[in-house]
Amino acid sequence: MAFDSLKHKAVKSEDGSFTAYSNEFEEHYHSTKDGALHESLCKHVYPALKHTQEKEEIFILDICFGLGFNTLATLYALKNSNKKIHIYSPEFDEDLVQSLVDFNYPKEFYTYKNIISVLAKTQKYESKKLSINIFLGDARVFVRETDIKFDIVYQDAFSPSTNPLLWTSEYFKDISSIMKKDAILTTYSTALATRIALEENGLKVYLHKGEGFRNATLASKIDLDYEKVDVAHKMRCNPQVNSLKD
Repeated sequence: MAFDSLKHKAVKSEDGSFTAYSNEFEEHYHSTKDGALHESLCKHVYPALKHTQEKEEIFILDICFGLGFNTLATLYALKNSNKKIHIYSPEFDEDLVQSLVDFNYPKEFYTYKNIISVLAKTQKYESKKLSINIFLGDARVFVRETDIKFDIVYQDAFSPSTNPLLWTSEYFKDISSIMKKDAILTTYSTALATRIALEENGLKVYLHKGEGFRNATLASKIDLDYEKVDVAHKMRCNPQVNSLKD
């Protein structure tokens, strides 16, 4: 199955890696400015793995699988690690998953071609130290029904303006309930509505910034060593802004 289709088309991003444009959501899967690989590593993988560096076994929820960059970037970042990794990722577009064998991934992911091929065919990959499971269906159903507790949540769905149901306060209530006490959530979204929804559900909100990528957000039930966002102050300054609701 060729990757380019009526649904999506590969697009080169600024760091040289390819992302894709979704005709259905009218958005790119990654920031073309930050770069697909750079965004996955800097906004999601590096801060999450730094936070969990002392753990020998990690459970990761990747919302949603998409092109698989967050999952593959996690493997790349842990290539010299002996950690045991479990990744669970909902994805509603089965055709997209099957087409990933033909996607033009960056050279950093070449060693994972076999994993990509197996996932495209069976949506499941397992080895001694790694398990990846793609749930074909509604992410909210998976979040509500799973009994797994996660160390890391990559909140990387299409934006609140195009896919609001994966950014509501009720959604983050379900997410919070499956996060371990010391878990971390990463997201590219810096929208006040998103940050309000996170805080409404017991998560402390932090600014994640660095050289070479635009600001992002981290959240956890525990204190993090990042600049804390004063959500209450921002709400007083922007009383018209509320969290999204179902």
